[in-house]
Amino acid sequence: MNNFKSHFRYNKSQRNGSLFLGFIILSLQLIYFFYDFSSDKIIETDTTEINIFQHQIDSLKKLKQENSTYKIYPFNPNYLTDFKAYQLGLNVKEIDKLFAYRNAGKFVNSTKEFQKVTGINDSLLAIISPYFKFPEWVSKKTKKEIKKEYLIKKDLNTTSAKELEGINGIGEKLAKRIIAYRESLKGYTFNEQLYEVYYLDKEIANKVLEQFIVIQKPKIKKLNINNASFKEVLHLPYIDYELTKKIMNYHDENGNYKSVEELKKIDSFPLDKFNRIALYLTTE
Repeated sequence: MNNFKSHFRYNKSQRNGSLFLGFIILSLQLIYFFYDFSSDKIIETDTTEINIFQHQIDSLKKLKQENSTYKIYPFNPNYLTDFKAYQLGLNVKEIDKLFAYRNAGKFVNSTKEFQKVTGINDSLLAIISPYFKFPEWVSKKTKKEIKKEYLIKKDLNTTSAKELEGINGIGEKLAKRIIAYRESLKGYTFNEQLYEVYYLDKEIANKVLEQFIVIQKPKIKKLNINNASFKEVLHLPYIDYELTKKIMNYHDENGNYKSVEELKKIDSFPLDKFNRIALYLTTE
């Protein structure tokens, strides 16, 4: 019990120390409540150091904004996609007007014409028009010459791979593939044969046919089906191994073909390809 009480007994030195500490605390509280720490001194914010620091902050903000903003690269407005047109700020109605104009086989050849077709406002046009990139020949030719250029189409059977590469969406490999298929067919007879080119999208094929069509049909040396060998028939376009067997078996069973039309009597003959197959066969 005595040990417990001893913890609450202080000597004279300790009591004086506690009293002095209480006095300091009370003094600080009184100073806090009654002394005015505010200052009438005006801090100058228009100093050279602060202006430099503020300029650095503004530059960093601007750089961050530029990096997060959608960047526009030069483009031909004739080949805008839905997504890109929307990113540029065009609304649905304006985009549809442009697509309808292009589907009619027409091309926009100037900034003024683009605005006339789409109906976009002047402020949006001022923002995006510096990025318009029209073909070089547009700026070098008159409107009359441009119109004539689109009206006069070139022969798909004589065009070069280099000319085909001038069409948006046609690269070197695809151009060579179009030429190679033309050679395998002995020349394009129908415009629709272009859709048969391996890995050529219909949309791109349509662009080709806007400038190139079959003008001069090829002169194909036809094979007499009545005396042709199995191998000769097999090497013809549109005819595979199974169809060759059917053609030869029909001849063996029924004798000479009286006309190419008789091929239609063969069981499971691809009637949708008859006009193309008939280009290479004769009975005389």
